[in-house]
Amino acid sequence: MSIDKLLMLVAFCSLCTLVSGGVARGASPLTGEMKLIDGSACDLAQYNGKVVLIVNVASRCGYTGQYEGLQKLYEAYKDKGLVVLGFPANEFGGQEPGSDAEIAQFCSTKYGVTFPMFSKIVVKGSGIAPLYKTLTEAANPAGDVKWNFEKFLVGRDGTIVGRYKSGVGPDDATLKGAIEAALAK
Repeated sequence: MSIDKLLMLVAFCSLCTLVSGGVARGASPLTGEMKLIDGSACDLAQYNGKVVLIVNVASRCGYTGQYEGLQKLYEAYKDKGLVVLGFPANEFGGQEPGSDAEIAQFCSTKYGVTFPMFSKIVVKGSGIAPLYKTLTEAANPAGDVKWNFEKFLVGRDGTIVGRYKSGVGPDDATLKGAIEAALAK
């Protein structure tokens, strides 16, 4: 295939993705600006080149104790290039009803969270945040987030390298192995 035909095919595929509203496989979710829990702006592109664990969190969930493990993961691997990003969401059983200030206070006081926490967002359904639209369409398997504390692992190159259900805790050997493999790249 000639280079011209290849470029036309790439342009066509990109156009189809834009027109359909879909997200191309391999598209980095680390684009755009989002609001941190303190109200300041955060350009997600600053995390390019790092291994990123993105988690939708909630303060009144059976999995809320995972905050402790997420903080331990962050502390253990942050100097090697891991960052954990917490995104409070209230789509599942109304388990994150608080304001950003209340959520920040809870995370700091109860779990000593120091990893970046973001303003409450929508992770499923109408009004889904662009970040979660990309994550849920580009991950393997694709599909809606099912519950609080679902995890997406993004490699240094910006591709989604893993998706983990809520029941997979931060200390799970499979998750830790995937993090270590991504950090090694």
